[in-house]
Amino acid sequence: MKFEISTDKTPAGDQPAAIKALVDGVKDGQRAQTLLGVTGSGKTFTAANVIQQIQKPTLVIAHNKTLAAQLAQEYRDFFPNNAVHYFVSYYDYYQPEAYMSASDTYIEKEAQINEEIDRLRHASTQALLTREDVIIVASVSCIYGLGSPKQYKSKLKHFALGDAANRTDMLRTLVDMQFERTTADLTPATFRAVGNTVEIMPTNERVVYRLGFAAGKISSITKIDEVTRQIIADEEEFYLFPAKHFVTPEDERQLAVTDIEKELKEQLAKFKKEGKLLEAERLKRRTQNDLALMREVGYCNGIENYSRHFDRRKAGEAPYTLLSYFPHKADGTPDFLTIIDESHVTIPQLNGMYAGDRSRKDNLVEYGFRLPSAVDNRPLRFEEFQERVGQQIYTTATPGKFELAALKQQGLEPVEQVIRPTGLVDPEITVKPIVEKADYGGQIKDFIAEAEKVIRGGARVLVTTLTKRMAEDLSEFLEEKKLKTKYIHSDVDTLERIEILTDFRKGKFDCLVGVNLLREGLDLPEVELVAILDADKTGFLRSETALIQTIGRAARNVNGRVILYADEMTDALDYAIKETDRRRKKQLIYNKKHNISPQTISKEIKSIADQMRTEHEETVDKMIKLDVDLYKKNPKKVIKEKRRQMEEAVSILDFETAALLRDEIAYLESLK
Repeated sequence: MKFEISTDKTPAGDQPAAIKALVDGVKDGQRAQTLLGVTGSGKTFTAANVIQQIQKPTLVIAHNKTLAAQLAQEYRDFFPNNAVHYFVSYYDYYQPEAYMSASDTYIEKEAQINEEIDRLRHASTQALLTREDVIIVASVSCIYGLGSPKQYKSKLKHFALGDAANRTDMLRTLVDMQFERTTADLTPATFRAVGNTVEIMPTNERVVYRLGFAAGKISSITKIDEVTRQIIADEEEFYLFPAKHFVTPEDERQLAVTDIEKELKEQLAKFKKEGKLLEAERLKRRTQNDLALMREVGYCNGIENYSRHFDRRKAGEAPYTLLSYFPHKADGTPDFLTIIDESHVTIPQLNGMYAGDRSRKDNLVEYGFRLPSAVDNRPLRFEEFQERVGQQIYTTATPGKFELAALKQQGLEPVEQVIRPTGLVDPEITVKPIVEKADYGGQIKDFIAEAEKVIRGGARVLVTTLTKRMAEDLSEFLEEKKLKTKYIHSDVDTLERIEILTDFRKGKFDCLVGVNLLREGLDLPEVELVAILDADKTGFLRSETALIQTIGRAARNVNGRVILYADEMTDALDYAIKETDRRRKKQLIYNKKHNISPQTISKEIKSIADQMRTEHEETVDKMIKLDVDLYKKNPKKVIKEKRRQMEEAVSILDFETAALLRDEIAYLESLK
């Protein structure tokens, strides 16, 4: 399928000129372009139009999971008939392995994997290997190691009616693909044998495929709903990818083990020569234990530290990443488009990942916790990233030094998108003092008074602080003052952050307090007031870029305004105010010339979290859909039967089923 935008919107304001300039640049072979788009000017819609005209698979990189989730939803809205996927780190909690020599403290790796995000990662890679109309919205996790796409695809299996196979052969095949056998409920990457059938749940979708066998052949392939067990369809065939991205054939696994043994021998000799007997003994015990597990079960904790050997890479060679799954031309050059969103933040993140990882790994190697090859389980260096991506478009309201230097090298200027399709202009800015004075209560009291005015009018308020602790304390204080408030910062779980932002737009609370997460890319048209506390404090949170980005949060509402609380006029404040005024004047002149009346952006409230809910919520929804018609015909009978089932579940200590029935009963009773 081709990329095709499905929306009633048409490019307006500066968008048509920006789209043409960017498309022409891509067709002319420009390596990198910058879309300088002010907040609310529709940079994502412009990018979508570029994708539609270029017709290439596209990687969109965002600097945090929340922004990536929002962008994924926007691209899904624009391209409902194409494959738009979400690829971020699948850890809800991650403590990397580390050693602190000063205190002789070893910290073991701890991680909690989010199964739903893991499923979405598999859906991303499988789409890239099977389709051309693919957009992947990713965080910077896209530059971290992933299994070889060649080996991953080599394990792809095709099953069709009439294929020669039996139940035993199928079980061996699934184990070889790293699927796990279970006798309980199926989860992604598991299978179970029931009579002369095998049921499989793939990694990329929550359905069950049931394969029947007769006379040494596959006699039936049935696609079944995982919860209701209803038949969705009888299939002629289906494809199954392996359960994990890291897949190594048996012969290469043996070679890897041999290489690890050789490296261990060399490192032990080095340690003994240097008189590091403790380190040598530590490394010997740990590595030999890992090798024993690899031989017996093909896996050990921390096996990713040996990935260079399993991938058959040379020392220092870059790992496979998500970028490796994108299409390449015959000569190996990338054949896809890369859009780096909020590039002034995302590029420094991409640039800094390698150094931090290498420092931690070098320490582990030096003190005998890991072999030297562990350093090759790493993110890409920035220059490696640049080599592995196709033509790039940077989108930002505040281009950084890297973007400007890339443009200068090519003799280009930024593609400017200052005029908004809605006619909205940059917000008015008011500067107020921080400290309390005779007729002035200080920044907190003044903010509360200003916020109350906005909330009474039905709008929302954003306020930014300098630290996470300040955000939490201010949120608690505002709650005490009867303002419905929540805080958000990087310690809040990914899905919870998405839910908080969605609830904020829906009006479930009125005031959102944050730190730097509120600067870039948050699309909140309901916000009428943005307040920046301690705006004159030096630091990256109050830099020119940060201030302009924060001010932009109020630019999606026709009544948007900004209050800067400052006692001194810093250079950053002066620049931000003047640049905002420059854009505002240009926008007002355009509106007057074209007789445009500004309008608040109208944006449907959706959340990618709707697709990432817990299994419990999804199961309750499916049960309700099945029973609601019966309930309408005979409410008392249905409720009575549901209560009986719930009590029966409790009596046999099946509290999970009882909880599902409880929530279904509550919903059905709410229909009265």
